[in-house]
Amino acid sequence: MPRTPAAVVSAVLVTLMVVLAIIGPPIWGETAEKIDAGAILQGASAAHPLGTDNLGRDLLARVLVAGRYSLALALAATLIGAVIGIVLGALPSVLPRRGARLVTGTVNALVAFPGLLLAMFTAVVSGMGARGAVLGIGVAIAPSFARLTQTLAASVAGADYVLAARMLGVPRRRVLGRHVLPNIAEPLILNLAQALGGALLGLAGMSFLGLGVQPPDFDWGRLLFDGFARIYVTPEVAIGPAVAVALAGIGFNLLGDTLAKRAARTAVPARKEELAAPEPSGAPDPRAVLEVRDLTVTFPGGVTPVRHLSLTVRPGEIVGIVGESGSGKSLTAAAIGGLVPYPGTVTHAALRLDGREVAELSQKELGTSLAMVFQDPMASLNPALRVGGQLAEVAIVHQGATRAEAARRAVDRLGHVHLPEPAKQAKRHPHELSGGMRQRAVIAMGLMGTPKLIIADEPTTALDVTVQRQILKLLREVVDESGAAALFISHDIAVVGELCDRVVVMYAGRVVEELPVSALAKGAAHPYTKALVDSLPDMETDRSLPLASIPGTQPAPALVGAGCAFAGRCALATDRCSTSLPPVTEYGIAHTVACWEVS
Repeated sequence: MPRTPAAVVSAVLVTLMVVLAIIGPPIWGETAEKIDAGAILQGASAAHPLGTDNLGRDLLARVLVAGRYSLALALAATLIGAVIGIVLGALPSVLPRRGARLVTGTVNALVAFPGLLLAMFTAVVSGMGARGAVLGIGVAIAPSFARLTQTLAASVAGADYVLAARMLGVPRRRVLGRHVLPNIAEPLILNLAQALGGALLGLAGMSFLGLGVQPPDFDWGRLLFDGFARIYVTPEVAIGPAVAVALAGIGFNLLGDTLAKRAARTAVPARKEELAAPEPSGAPDPRAVLEVRDLTVTFPGGVTPVRHLSLTVRPGEIVGIVGESGSGKSLTAAAIGGLVPYPGTVTHAALRLDGREVAELSQKELGTSLAMVFQDPMASLNPALRVGGQLAEVAIVHQGATRAEAARRAVDRLGHVHLPEPAKQAKRHPHELSGGMRQRAVIAMGLMGTPKLIIADEPTTALDVTVQRQILKLLREVVDESGAAALFISHDIAVVGELCDRVVVMYAGRVVEELPVSALAKGAAHPYTKALVDSLPDMETDRSLPLASIPGTQPAPALVGAGCAFAGRCALATDRCSTSLPPVTEYGIAHTVACWEVS
């Protein structure tokens, strides 16, 4: 666990509460139950530091003993809430559409209902006392678990392996337990710690209101209820249980927060091949603007969408990454830019920008050295702000420019990308611009600094052919004028062949071939690259024949085997291809390929 102040405090408090729950009743149990008629309703004294109750029992001893019961009730309520919530939240991912809508509507209604009122209503209906309070708090916790589970399960439900299980007729219960829940377990477990702290506070509140634990049993909330009537005369009688509740709640909430932050920074290896530490990468390549060595992206549940990727991009060079959807192209760009969403983790032997490790760069340095252009410009531009203001913000935040200087530079950059009447366009909102104009504005945003690397992630996919050609020409102009390097990601091999200098071909998360663009049409070596090229029609294609295609589908990241992932679709595949991963070998000048059947 990270040694931050919050982590230390949470560890100390939680350990203290657990130890107290274990040793409290055996050590102070007898004292807590001892009735002393001569010491009834006393205040603090040497014999009774927190005073006594209406039977003369020592309140300090009762607070120490109540720890076990309070924590046990909170744990029971948390487990009830987690089970109910996880089941409700996961059901929409496996139920038919009508049933999923019904469950989703129920969850939305429960989330909108105030938690305390829901707990009180459930406790009253099920009967006042510890059992009713535990059930009430459990029901109140369930909606938050259900909403979290529903959100996480929705991100998994569309995965190929889940769809395949449904097509094969796997029972819904098995799909839920085998394919959905294991892949979302980690954030749910982390949420348990914070939910435990909330349950502890909720149960104390229920007992304080008289709806929870009833005499002769007692927890911290009940002791606070008993002492509240005397708070203006002997306030110390309420201090003990109040402090215990507060410290326990703070401890468990801090623990949950600490565990969540730790999980966000910890790699989650998918299988044994990711457990091996990357080989040291040696000295930086002085010619490279971007240098990536052994980059791997993993997600919980055995999902590894990018595997041991290495590439370099030099000044003035545009390197294209091409492959089918799901091959790991966009996730590679996200990993380079530090944008892989939680709970994904990135490992690498080297990830250098202009000779420096990206992890060592400050946000200001990274923001000025790296520009990213995404497929949908509306997702990159805030619809509520004017275009010029958004561009100016880059210069203000990363370069310390004044508002006037930043506004002038924003107009200049919009003109630099050939946006007509740049001063006028700067005053408009994104929805007032066409798709091509918005994409130019996003490129201009990247040029507000002096980027050494431009990552363009399918920037022309949503544009028509005419505008697409203009944007490609603009990218080439920007690279040639600025001397920056560019990484261009696309599924369109024709576009890559027109724009780029080198091509990196990805399949199922791995680089299968890297070659100069001049060799793409006639010199491709890997069967997958050849199939991509052959599937591209041209003016000489025989229209009487069916269009060429690649049979089969790309395997999901969690289902990639030990050998070549393309083996199941490859006409040249042998038994070795399915069982052994082909190494990357030299095939020619600036040309590498990973295939057993290519020599």
